Amino acid sequence: MSSINDIMVDITPQVLLKAYACGIFPMAESAEDNALYWIEPERRGVLPLDNIHIPRRLARTIRQDKFEVRIDHDFEAVIDGCAEPRPGRRSTWINKRIRTLYGELFDLERCHTVEVWSKGEMVGGLYGVRLAGAFFGESMFSRTRDASKVALVHLAARLKFGGFSLLDTQFLTDHLVRFGVIEVSREKFQGLLEGALLGGGEFAKLPADCSGSSVLQLVSQTSKTGCSTA
Repeated sequence: MSSINDIMVDITPQVLLKAYACGIFPMAESAEDNALYWIEPERRGVLPLDNIHIPRRLARTIRQDKFEVRIDHDFEAVIDGCAEPRPGRRSTWINKRIRTLYGELFDLERCHTVEVWSKGEMVGGLYGVRLAGAFFGESMFSRTRDASKVALVHLAARLKFGGFSLLDTQFLTDHLVRFGVIEVSREKFQGLLEGALLGGGEFAKLPADCSGSSVLQLVSQTSKTGCSTA
């Protein structure tokens, strides 16, 4: 793991995208530490887009459209949520430089958010980086039950409909295993990444107001279908 500060390079959104194309990404030790570190895990978490598992209770919640899902509506609120203290974690790796860099990527339409709203308030969401046919999930948060899970399922449907082939979750967690996330070697991930970079993906192809039933249908089928807002 090398510190970005140890390398004589001006870290810019363009440099960051090149790093993602090589299979590495930055993290900070804490919000108070201004240094960034390049991370290239030996084992990488990947969610196969053709083999996603959705628990029945969660599927029912999504089908009932209990939440409003917005896309790229409020990046600052999403990253604030991702940086919040949570049970078992009092500090965050999201420091000022992370906020600035990914905010710039968001302005360039290379960083995207999936936001979950209820009664006019954001209750969960996630953000990540788009590069060709790959999407790199960065962080997610939830302030109410199922909110981050709903965001993840909506993200998967959007990626499938948009022609993406790789959803990188960086690490494997108990939370993600329930959805079918697997762990692959660094070498295997590089092969998946190279294939995804040769392809393409349209993040905005799926309508933002796609119904929960259509989202579930998209995720469960191997081929793309239409989207109903009813």
